[in-house]
Amino acid sequence: MSEATIINPDLNFVNEIIKGGGESLKKCYQCATCSVVCNVTPEGNPFPRKEMVLAQWGQKDKLIASPDVWLCHQCSDCTAYCPRGAKPGEVLNAIRKQSIKEVALVPFFAKIATDPKLIWLLFAIPAVLFYLIMPYKSFSGVPRNAEGAMAYHLFMPVFPHIDVTFILTALFAAVSAFVGITRLWSGMKANTGDAAGSGSPFSHIVPAVTTILAHKKFADCNVNRLRQWGHLLLFYSFAGLAVVTTWAIVYLYGWEFLGIKAFGPFHFGESPYPMTDPVKMLALASSVAFALGITIILLNRLGKAAKAGMGSYFDWIFLLVVIGVGATGMASWGLRIADMEIGYFVYYIHLVFVWSLFAYAPYSKFAHLFYRTTAMVFARYSGREATK
Repeated sequence: MSEATIINPDLNFVNEIIKGGGESLKKCYQCATCSVVCNVTPEGNPFPRKEMVLAQWGQKDKLIASPDVWLCHQCSDCTAYCPRGAKPGEVLNAIRKQSIKEVALVPFFAKIATDPKLIWLLFAIPAVLFYLIMPYKSFSGVPRNAEGAMAYHLFMPVFPHIDVTFILTALFAAVSAFVGITRLWSGMKANTGDAAGSGSPFSHIVPAVTTILAHKKFADCNVNRLRQWGHLLLFYSFAGLAVVTTWAIVYLYGWEFLGIKAFGPFHFGESPYPMTDPVKMLALASSVAFALGITIILLNRLGKAAKAGMGSYFDWIFLLVVIGVGATGMASWGLRIADMEIGYFVYYIHLVFVWSLFAYAPYSKFAHLFYRTTAMVFARYSGREATK
């Protein structure tokens, strides 16, 4: 006669899932419709049915480091077709939030990024930081450049104020992401084992990243098919804006330290640069792509709310920060062109949003970029997902 298996549920974990957007958890009665309709789940290792029962039973250890929790792209096909009105996509999203807290290098930052009661602190930290390093404690009367135009680098010098602040922020985010990825990988190995591992994990990084760059998994979604285009536009608009930032640094330091002079359409030297400069054209194209991507995501989320759910604070605060980065960036650009000094205040708010986006990246929904990639690599490496 086989021995009974004793299950010790973690009720606090169950309550955290429910509070984090998984309030429909208890509606699930294990019919498996969700796993049947999911086009993203690996063959032979279906989800989210097993994740739903593990969540109901409070099996925190099995879920916190589960690769399948991260392989879910929250298409919401499962939510739309659930006969009981449960929302597996929302439940797995709530589990991912708990996973981020568990692998976080600085748990307090994870709490700030996920607790609606601490939204004031989320923005207060960078607001105070940038106010303290501002050369001018006013948003008017800032000196103008040689041409008599507004110049944000005079209001907040690029070096050392912005450069040092964001280099340190980037290092903090990178170390946080590395520690989180390492902890998640170790947990996935402990949960599933890697006996079926093929080759080096590094050999699976390129195929996984290629899938992400093309957003191929989003194409498998039915209910939220438009999300693929919204995410693609948003993803590549941020990539374009990252290139713009790097380009501007090359312009500034290439002129200042290397003595490179402007030639053709390329304006090495201090900003502002004319609209005919390629860096400005890329900035404009990326801004348009950003606006389109955000619009598609918002309209799709609101239009599909009845079928897919509205999302939790975890989702919306990330969208707020992303929208804040784009909106204040474009507004500060327009206000500078219009020569309106309120642009300095808007630029200050822009810096607050940008810092929030990157400093909290490994602790907010932005962390999906790190941890979903890790799970996709692990799925291929461990044989959980067929490789091509």
